[in-house]
Amino acid sequence: VQLQASGGGLVQAGDSLRLSCAASGGIFLSYVMGWFRQAPGKEREFVANINGSGVRKAYADSVKGRFTISRDNAKNTVYLQMNNLELGDTAVYYCAAFYGNYVARTSASGYDYWGQGTQVTVSS
Repeated sequence: VQLQASGGGLVQAGDSLRLSCAASGGIFLSYVMGWFRQAPGKEREFVANINGSGVRKAYADSVKGRFTISRDNAKNTVYLQMNNLELGDTAVYYCAAFYGNYVARTSASGYDYWGQGTQVTVSS
């Protein structure tokens, strides 16, 4: 499956932003989808993931209550709604996927497919 992330940009602290990741080339419903981010000089970190039906979700503690992951299987797209953005959210955001049943997989090594990344910059 090929993944194409979009929606990043420059925003101020407290603003909202929605990222999108369009998938192609596979049966979208069969993939667990995730979002990761990587700030300069830091390792790639888990943000959220969602199962094929969209019912099961997991979030990193740092984004709980502010970010919401969702998916539209009719559009083969997964979203990350980011509210109340903080300076620490500045990073390149990547969508990722693995085929199969849902597990709250938080390690990047557990994902087989990756998008190209979209930059999110939060300013004060």
